[in-house]
Amino acid sequence: MDRIQPSRNEAFKLLKKYNSSESLIKHALAVEGVMRHFASLLNEDAEKWGIIGLVHDLDYEKYPEQHCKITKEILETEQWPDDYIRAVLSHGWGMCTDIEPKQLMEKVLFTIDELTGLVTASALVRPSRSILDMEAVSVKKKWKIKTFAAGASREVIEKGAAMLEMNLDFIIEQTILGMRKIAVELGLAGTNL
Repeated sequence: MDRIQPSRNEAFKLLKKYNSSESLIKHALAVEGVMRHFASLLNEDAEKWGIIGLVHDLDYEKYPEQHCKITKEILETEQWPDDYIRAVLSHGWGMCTDIEPKQLMEKVLFTIDELTGLVTASALVRPSRSILDMEAVSVKKKWKIKTFAAGASREVIEKGAAMLEMNLDFIIEQTILGMRKIAVELGLAGTNL
């Protein structure tokens, strides 16, 4: 049976079916936005990259102990294409899957998943509570404080940057730019709105 590329609307409905947590939905939107941004930057398929970013943590709210395993089952049942499923699973490499990111899309997802959390936390402690006036240097200052956004693994981000052969400062800057495009949806447009 041929598997059809899922639409963004289908992906979002699936996300909402398995997630009600506002913070997890915002995280999914952040990863989607950054994936779309990087895809555009790298002349790749922004729709595909965005959809994969949107559902990457599909099972996390309901099945945190089986993270990625249940997502695989859900996406197979929904007849998603194998390359979409593989990409989603690869973001958990070394943590909850043994699927190493090989494709460019997979490496970007692996790298920016944790980074979006660090960027979000960095924006929320600013006086403006905004990503719109935040630069990479602000994130780099927080990077050094290991207790700040401790759940965002700097080691994973660094490993991803090495896989991508991209400068970490560039990746942080591009992640911020990707998230700025959806700042309102993420609640990161600041206190003036």
